[in-house]
Amino acid sequence: MPVTAKLSRRFYDQLGDDVATELVDWFNAVDNDYKTDLKDLNDRNWERFRAELQAELAKQRAELIKWMFIFWSGTVVPMVGIFIGIVALLR
Repeated sequence: MPVTAKLSRRFYDQLGDDVATELVDWFNAVDNDYKTDLKDLNDRNWERFRAELQAELAKQRAELIKWMFIFWSGTVVPMVGIFIGIVALLR
């Protein structure tokens, strides 16, 4: 969206329509450049943030899988022992 500069008629009369219009066009071009630069900067920061968040999630997922394995192996081993004990008693 270009800058909506409203200049007074006196300004146009003093500088002339061509010069005043050129000045407004220059302000619009500068504004557009700054907006483009800001958008690029925001996009790069967002991508960096997303990459860091994804890396953190992958790390947490690996940690969760490790603890699930420890929990389930800690549960299965005693159950197998109880099963073997019951089978041995029934013989």
